[in-house]
Amino acid sequence: MLDTIDAVMAALRDNDARPYGRPRTVTAEELVDAADRFDDTGLRAMALLELMEAYEYDGERSKAPVVFARVLKLWDADRGSFGEWATQQVFWRFKWVATSLLGTPDVPLASVRRWHGEMRDRYRAAGHGLQPYYAQRFHLAAHIGEDVQDAYELWAARPRTELSDCHACEVRAAASHLVRQGDDAAALDAWRPVLSGESTCAEEPHVSHAQALLPLLRQGRLDEARSSHLVGYRFARGKSGLVRSVGQHIEFCALSGNEPRGLEILAENRDLFGVTGDPAGRLDFLTGVEVLIAGLARAGHGALTVSGPPGRSWTVDTLLAHLRTEADALAARFDARNGTPAVGSRRRDRLARRPLLAEPLALGVRAPAAPELAAVPVVPAVPVREVEPEPEDFAALVLRARELQLLGHPDADRLWRRIGERFTAGGEAEVTGAADPDRVGTVGQLRAELAERRAHAALDREDWEEGAAELRGAGDLFEREGLAGRALAARTRALVAVLVGNDSGDDSEGGSDGDAAGPARAVDWAALDAALALADELAAAPGGPALADDDYLVVLQCRAYAAHHELVLALPEPPEEPPAEQAGRFALAVTAYREAAAARGSVRRLTVARQYAADVAARQGRIAEAAEELRTVIAELEQAGQPWHTPRAYGLLGQALLQNGEQAEAVEVLHRALAAAARWADESYPFAATYLMAGHASAHLGDTGAAIRALSEAAGRFDRKGPAGAGDAARTRLQLADLLSTADRPADAVAVLESVLADAAAAGPEDRLFAQARLDLARGLFTLDEYRDSAEEYLRLATALEGWTEDLHLRTMVAAEAAVALALADRWEAAHAARSRALAAQEQWPQTGPVSAMLRQFARLVVQQEGADGLEQALARLAEADAVRERAERAEPDTDAWYLRASVHYERARAYAVADRYEEALTEADLAITAYEAGGERAETPRAEAVRLAALIEGTDLGRPAAARARLAAAVERCRKYGLEEAAEILADLRERLAD
Repeated sequence: MLDTIDAVMAALRDNDARPYGRPRTVTAEELVDAADRFDDTGLRAMALLELMEAYEYDGERSKAPVVFARVLKLWDADRGSFGEWATQQVFWRFKWVATSLLGTPDVPLASVRRWHGEMRDRYRAAGHGLQPYYAQRFHLAAHIGEDVQDAYELWAARPRTELSDCHACEVRAAASHLVRQGDDAAALDAWRPVLSGESTCAEEPHVSHAQALLPLLRQGRLDEARSSHLVGYRFARGKSGLVRSVGQHIEFCALSGNEPRGLEILAENRDLFGVTGDPAGRLDFLTGVEVLIAGLARAGHGALTVSGPPGRSWTVDTLLAHLRTEADALAARFDARNGTPAVGSRRRDRLARRPLLAEPLALGVRAPAAPELAAVPVVPAVPVREVEPEPEDFAALVLRARELQLLGHPDADRLWRRIGERFTAGGEAEVTGAADPDRVGTVGQLRAELAERRAHAALDREDWEEGAAELRGAGDLFEREGLAGRALAARTRALVAVLVGNDSGDDSEGGSDGDAAGPARAVDWAALDAALALADELAAAPGGPALADDDYLVVLQCRAYAAHHELVLALPEPPEEPPAEQAGRFALAVTAYREAAAARGSVRRLTVARQYAADVAARQGRIAEAAEELRTVIAELEQAGQPWHTPRAYGLLGQALLQNGEQAEAVEVLHRALAAAARWADESYPFAATYLMAGHASAHLGDTGAAIRALSEAAGRFDRKGPAGAGDAARTRLQLADLLSTADRPADAVAVLESVLADAAAAGPEDRLFAQARLDLARGLFTLDEYRDSAEEYLRLATALEGWTEDLHLRTMVAAEAAVALALADRWEAAHAARSRALAAQEQWPQTGPVSAMLRQFARLVVQQEGADGLEQALARLAEADAVRERAERAEPDTDAWYLRASVHYERARAYAVADRYEEALTEADLAITAYEAGGERAETPRAEAVRLAALIEGTDLGRPAAARARLAAAVERCRKYGLEEAAEILADLRERLAD
C-alpha cells in the first residue's frame, strides 16, 4: 500500500534496483501518481526524476522534456526541499533534455537552441562551469553538419566540471568525431582507455564497443573487432535504450561476412522495431538493419524469410521496402527540421558500404540452427590463383573436366558443376550439339559421371549414406553403358564410403572434419576381395584391359583405406605393438597400392599410399619416420607439378609435429596447409580440423591471440558442416571459452558459451558436453558479477544433473556454488535452500572444498550486510564448515585439511572484528596463522594475509601498534625469503602506516 510517504520512498528505492525496461517504466509512472497525492516537494521530485531515468534508458527519451518541465517547476517553487542528490540531478538532466530535443525531428531547431540558452543561464546563475553547455553545442553542430570543428574545439578546450559527462562518455564523443572526420586510427587511439576497460560508466565501454566496430575492421584490427562484438552485443541485446547499438552490431555482421549472425541478432531483437520514443536512435537502428537486408537482396535472397516488426511475416524484399520507406521519411524529417542534408547524407553513406573483408570474420559464436539462417548459402572459396577457364564448347568442357578429374585437380569440381547446370538445362541437345559429340561419349555415360559427382558432393558434406547410394547408382549407369571398369570403381568406393562417417578422423586422402556418425562398421573384406579379383580379371581381359589404370588404382586405394581404417580403430592407447592381423592386412594393402601406383606412373596415387603409411607411423609414435615420409610426399608432388595435393600432406605433417611437441614448426606447417588449400580452393579440405590443430599449437606456444583466431575459425568451419559438425563445433567453443577465460577475457568467454548453449534444449540429461558448457557459463557470469544470471545457470545445471547416474559429486559442487551466487544476488531464501541441499549432498557425495568455501562465503556476506547483528549467524555457518572438515578428516585421515582449518579461523577473525570483539578476533587470526604453518611453502601467501589482518586488529583496533609492527617486520622478512615480493610490499606499507 502506497498510503504513506515512507511507503512511496521505499517503492522508489525498490524500483530503482530493477533493470531498465517496460516493467520499471510502468511502475515509475504509477509512483509519480502516488507521490502526487502528498504535499511533499521532495517526494514528488524524486518520483519525477525516477520516471525521467526510466524513460531515458527504455527508449522513451522524447517523453523526458515534459517530465523535466514538472521538475523545474517544483525547483523554482521550492528548491529548499531538494536534497543534495536531487539538486545535482536537476542540473545534470538539462543535458538529457537537450539530447531528447535534438533527437526528435518534430522539435524545431530554434527550440533546441533556446533550451541550450536556458541551460547556459541556469548553470551560470548556480555558479557551474559551462563545459557541459558547449558539449551540447558541439552535439548540435555534429548532428546538423555545420561548424563542427569550431564547436568541437570550443568544447574540447574547456576544463571538465562536476557536471561534465563522465570521462568514458566524453572519450566516446571525441572518438566518434574523429571517425566522422575519417581518421579511424586516431579515433581508436582516443578510444583506448574506454575499450580497454580503464575508463567505464553505466553504459561504457559497451556503447563504444558498438561504435568502434567498423573502425576496427577498417584498420585490420580483427581480433579487437571480434572481441568488441562479443562483449558489446551481450550488453546491448534486447535493451530498448540501446537500440542504436543493436543496429550497429547488425551492420557489423553484414560488413564482416556474418550475415547469418546478423539475422539471428535481428530475430532476437525484433521487439525493438516497436521502440519509437527515440527517433534518432530508431533511425540508426533501421539503417543498420537495412545494410544487412539490402546486402541479402543484392545477393539474390529476396524471398528469404527474416524477422521484422511483430504482427506479420517478412521476406528480405518486403522488409527492405518497409525499412526504406520509414527510414527515408524519418531522415527527411530531420533534414527538413535542420535545414541541412547531414542526416540523410550519413544514412546514404552507411547504405553504400560493402563488406570490408574478403573472407568472413570468424566470431567464435554461432547462430542457433534455424531454417531462415540455413537458407543463406556459404560463399564458396575463391582461389587466389588463375583458375581453369571454362570452354564454351560442351565437348571441350567435358573432356577438360575429365582430364582434371584424373589429376585430382580442384578445378574439376567447378567444371563438373557447370556441366551439370548445362546438361540439366539443355539435356541431350547439349551433347548432340557439341562440336564433336563423339568425344563426349554417350549420354548415359555422362549421366553416370554426374551421379558420381553428386556422390562426391554428398561425401564432402558428410552425408555418407547418400554418397554411397549415389555411387552404387553411378555404378549401375556405367554398367549399362558397357563401362565395366568405371562401374567397378564406383561400386568399390561405395563399399568404403560408409566407413568414413565412422572413422577416427581421416578421409580417404588425409583428413575430414565433423563428428563420428556412429559405432564403427566392420569392413566388408569379402566384397573388397571380390572387387580386386574382378579388377584383375578385367585388367587381363583378351583384346586389352577393360578398365583404365586409374580405375584399377581406385580399387586398390579403397582396400588400402579400409585396411587403414581397421588398423586405426584397433591401435592400442598408448601406442604399443599393433594387432598382428590388422597390421599385416594394412601392410599388404598399402604395399600393393604403392607398387601398382609406381608401376603406372601415378604420383597422385603413390603419395596417397605414403600418407596412409605416415599416418599409421605417427599414431604409433614413430614421428620421425612419419615426418620424413610426408616431406618426401610433398617434394614429389611439387616435382610432379601437382601442388594442389600438398595441403593434406602438410596437414598430416603438422599433426605429427604437434604430437611430437614441436609446436613452432607445427604452426608454420599447418598454416602452409591452409594457405595451399585456400590457393587451390579445395572445398573438400578439412579446414576446421587444421585450424583446430593450429589453435592448439599456438596455445602451447603462449600465442593466445593466434590461438583464439584459429579456434574461432575452426568453430565457424565446423558450423558449415551443419548437424554433422555440431558436436565438434561445440567442443571447439568450449576450448575457445577456456582460452578466453585464461586470457582474462571473461566477457568474451561468456558470449561464446551462450552460443554453445543456444541449442541446449536439444540436449538430453546425459549430455555432458552441454553440462560442462553450462558450468563454465555459470562460473563466467559469476566472474562478471552477474550473480542472478549465474545462479539461474547453476539451477538449470542442477536440474540436468538429476538425471545422471555417474559423477554424482557434481550435485554437491553445483549446489554449493549456486548457493553463493544466490546469496550474492540477494536471493537469501533460495540461497539457504541451496545451502541445505549442498550439505545434504555432502553426506552422500562429498565435495569438502566447495562446501566449506560456500559456508565461509555465507559467513562473510552476513556480517557485511548485518554487521554485529549477523555475528551469531556467521559463527553458525563457520561451525558448519568446521564440522564438514572434521567429517572429511575422519573419513580420510590423510586428507590435507590445513587450508580448510586455517580459512575458517581467518573468516571467524573477520566476523569478530566486524562485531567489535577484537580480542577474540585476534585470537582467531593467530590460530589461522598457526594453521597455515602446516601447509608449508604453498601456504605462505594466505599466511601473509592472515598476518596482515592480525596486525590491523592489533595495531588499530586494540591500540597496540608496537606489537603489530614487530609482527609485520617478521612477516616481511619471511615473505622475502619465499620470494613473495608483492605480499612483502603490502605488509611493509602497513607497518609504515602503523608507525605514523
